[in-house]
Amino acid sequence: MPRCWSHGRDLADEPPPPTFPGTRPTRSPARPRVPAPEPASAGAAWGAAGGLTEPGRPPPRSAAPLPPRARLRWAVDGRAAAAACGSYSWRCSGGTRATQSPPSASGRDHLEAAGHVCILKDAFDFESPSEISNFIKAENLEAAVALHLYRGGRLLQGNGIPFGIIFGGTDLNEDVNQGDKNKVMGKVLEEARFAVAFTESMKETAQRQWPHAKDKIYVQSQGIATVPNTAFNWNTFLQRSEINQSADNLHVFLLICGLRQVKDPLYLVDAFSEWHQEEPNIYMVIVGPEVDPVFTREVKAKVKRTPGVRLIREMAQEDLHAVMKNCFALVNSSVSEGMSAAILEAMDLEVPVLARNIPGNSAVVKHEVTGLLFSDPQEFVQLAKRLVSDPALEKTIVANGREYVRKYHSWQEERQTYRQLVRTLERSPED
Repeated sequence: MPRCWSHGRDLADEPPPPTFPGTRPTRSPARPRVPAPEPASAGAAWGAAGGLTEPGRPPPRSAAPLPPRARLRWAVDGRAAAAACGSYSWRCSGGTRATQSPPSASGRDHLEAAGHVCILKDAFDFESPSEISNFIKAENLEAAVALHLYRGGRLLQGNGIPFGIIFGGTDLNEDVNQGDKNKVMGKVLEEARFAVAFTESMKETAQRQWPHAKDKIYVQSQGIATVPNTAFNWNTFLQRSEINQSADNLHVFLLICGLRQVKDPLYLVDAFSEWHQEEPNIYMVIVGPEVDPVFTREVKAKVKRTPGVRLIREMAQEDLHAVMKNCFALVNSSVSEGMSAAILEAMDLEVPVLARNIPGNSAVVKHEVTGLLFSDPQEFVQLAKRLVSDPALEKTIVANGREYVRKYHSWQEERQTYRQLVRTLERSPED
């Protein structure tokens, strides 16, 4: 039985800007505060049909199912995945810890759905390429997919197994500006069989930096599937969060992120707290894993002394989706993003989105169309107040956001794309 190894995540095709029917909603604007079951399953990914398409193009939608393949052994990296999505990715190591859709966990699901055997691993479990090499030998692995060109990819160099790369966010937005890291990432791309970008702009950035790799860079957007826990009790959650307000008159703004500086979870805290003191039924809830221990202590200390702001530890994905569905709006305040799964999940759940105006966010959030974009804390408060007082605006962006996700972030298309790319790891480079 062939065996291989994968550091995983999702692909992304940046679609052309969608055409929305003015302000005409595509769905009822009323959002139930009690989560309803969703038909899609986050585990139904990675592995369908199709032929590998040219770089930058999604696979054909009509590809027929392929016969079962030989089972391959994979190990999928989780923490590096978190670096990719801004939310992304941060949770996974043999399971789904959850603060956003775990890219690496969904990558594992795609691979297993294709008939492969997959091991999910965290890049931070390994301190050097030699440790990775020992792991590969011990597990008799034959292939890998790494999320994050620098954090995951550099560990795979010289290990003698074919591998692919999925760009994160900080690799192309931050690490690319550091000379040594830039050189390392260029070398990684020389060895990689393929590299996946979530958006066309990410692909263009990578091609400018490493033109030798332009023919192996593909674009595939994240596929989104939300599965809120139907048994989740919103009132109990509020009580445990020490929010002693009636849910009927409450506006909770939810910020989902791993606690690290690039996510900037404290960016809005002071401005939001001032608003809360004017309107006590307004709260901000930050949910996420403690990725950076030092920064986490700073966040905890700040939140503890700030009225109107709560900090909650990471949650199971289904519970997190239920919280998202019950909150008033989702917030993203990151300094850098590849493509935020939390934003797309909120759109899928018909929850309004307010996002910091950075390239990764503005690629999916069109101001006053699929969400609201802010450039500073003061503008955030202005827009948030407007959203609270303007049901027509909420109705419009919720309907358009849902339409956008359903049209451009299909799990099925993502599965087809990865199925084709994984096949490039199953054959020799000469084939």
